[in-house]
Amino acid sequence: MIQFENVTKVYHARGIEKRVLDQQSFVIERGRAIGVVGANGAGKSTLTRLIAGIEFPTSGRIRRGMSISWPLGFGGAFQGSLTGADNTRFIARIYGRHVADTLDYVEAFAELGRYLHMPVKTYSSGMRARLAFAVSLAIKFDCYLVDEITAVGDNTFRQRCEAALKERRQTGTLIMVSHDAHTLRSYCDTGAILSDGVLTFFATIDETIAAYDAMFAPPPAIAAVAPVPPVAPVAARKRQAGPKKAPAKKSKKPPARKSKKSPAA
Repeated sequence: MIQFENVTKVYHARGIEKRVLDQQSFVIERGRAIGVVGANGAGKSTLTRLIAGIEFPTSGRIRRGMSISWPLGFGGAFQGSLTGADNTRFIARIYGRHVADTLDYVEAFAELGRYLHMPVKTYSSGMRARLAFAVSLAIKFDCYLVDEITAVGDNTFRQRCEAALKERRQTGTLIMVSHDAHTLRSYCDTGAILSDGVLTFFATIDETIAAYDAMFAPPPAIAAVAPVPPVAPVAARKRQAGPKKAPAKKSKKPPARKSKKSPAA
């Protein structure tokens, strides 16, 4: 099993603190297939490196009760001036594996051709990933870490990767980081979301994906309300109404003249 005990991982850069894990405690049992999702920059790759032992926690303890591969997408273990074949021999000796058998497997699986006997520093990123994937599968581990690597190479190589991973899945533990829901459903039965330094586990991978999608779903639509026409300012209303007309003056009729009676003759 893999056990995290109050693990915290913090990075400091340019005066900014990034807390990838915040006092997290959990156990990953043998034989599980867990898919880990999270936003870009949440710390998923850091989590896989912590599990593998490539990085150390800022505080807390990580216990490992089984052999764990390096992240299959991680090529930092290779020595750039050595050839791919030399790196394979070196890693096989470290893990006590038969050197010739390991090299034969890597040569057939990675299909690097003559580049296998050239320095790794001349490899493209895709070639390094193929070599890392092949060496990881050539050496038997109890737990395999996969970090967005299944899409490397052409269609034939991807199919070979899928078949090999599913075979390892039947006999070991798998921890996969991916943004692709189809890939996670193909390999994993349970899942977890990493967000704001907290790793939340779910019973099924479908529940994990649904909860993750809900985190980024737009808010429910608000019923449309007919817009209220804007009220023009008083000055504007006066201009629109035009100049105010003066009230019509009432004409005054002259008083009727009284006729004078002539004196009697």
